[in-house]
Amino acid sequence: MTSTEHLGLSRRRCLTRLAALAGTALGASLAAQAEDKYPSRPVTLVVPFSAGGGTDVAARLLANKLTQRWGRSAVVDNRAGAAGIIGADVVARARPDGYTLLIGNVGTQAINPFLYLKLPYDNDTAFTPIALVAELLIVLLAQPGFPARTVQELVALAKAQPGKISCASSGAGNSTHLALEFFQAAAGIQLLHVPYKGGAPATADLLAGQVDLQFTSVLETSAAVKAGRLRALAVTSARRAPALPEVPTLAEAGVQGAESGSWVALLGPKGLPPALAQAIAADVQAVIATPAAREALAAQGATALGDGPDALKKVALKKVISEDSHRYGQLIRKLGLRAST
Repeated sequence: MTSTEHLGLSRRRCLTRLAALAGTALGASLAAQAEDKYPSRPVTLVVPFSAGGGTDVAARLLANKLTQRWGRSAVVDNRAGAAGIIGADVVARARPDGYTLLIGNVGTQAINPFLYLKLPYDNDTAFTPIALVAELLIVLLAQPGFPARTVQELVALAKAQPGKISCASSGAGNSTHLALEFFQAAAGIQLLHVPYKGGAPATADLLAGQVDLQFTSVLETSAAVKAGRLRALAVTSARRAPALPEVPTLAEAGVQGAESGSWVALLGPKGLPPALAQAIAADVQAVIATPAAREALAAQGATALGDGPDALKKVALKKVISEDSHRYGQLIRKLGLRAST
């Protein structure tokens, strides 16, 4: 081989190697760009409660809408247990990459820190707020055979029979139990609290006439009310529930100062990049703002509340959570409620 031929072969080999390296670099660059586009794989929304409850229903509606928007699956993962602490802990320990998020509520974020002496995470710092999703309204229900047909009739009956009228909740220390406590204090009555492990078994016993009353989510029970299987006496919110527009608020029914309720919010683990939190929040706000999403939530008694991380931090963490923590914390201490994980 001549020196010229050898030089030509060396050049060809060099160019081949450079082309291969360029191809590898381009492939790596395209892969990185694909990974940078969020989401590039399924996103898990951890619901720290069992399926079928108000928080779960709102989460599944959100997951469905986000899946449509992203073209990637948003998957609901129910991690029930310990009043939401088990599921919340899963997210608190997750990588802050946006692929494991928490569907939290007033219980996980504002009640548990007072109800439990020790949590496996610092509730004030373990999570990154992303977006408000919905407000869940609470309703006071009566079984069909209950003699009182209005709140005022109930109050009169309870004063004549203190501690005799039974009232179910979804569990000691949760938002439905505390709604009962706020109501009793404001009305000056004493009911017999019957805590259940969830709203579904409590409602089943209410339908069967095993208990007289129940405080529960409008979202979970509006269908039974509309069908005439249960009687709604009042909602505990400041305004009426869209799903039950004929049902008065407690204030309208004559009991002032007994407002309570719940909300659902999307949170990520500590350290979630602000830009990513804002991008996810924008997507949440976009899907929750659609008429279809709002109507679907309203039909079941929830109100859409899509907000961004700055708004959530300002409104929810500094105002809503702060105010709820103060009210619920004060009541929990007064009642001496304690739970352990």
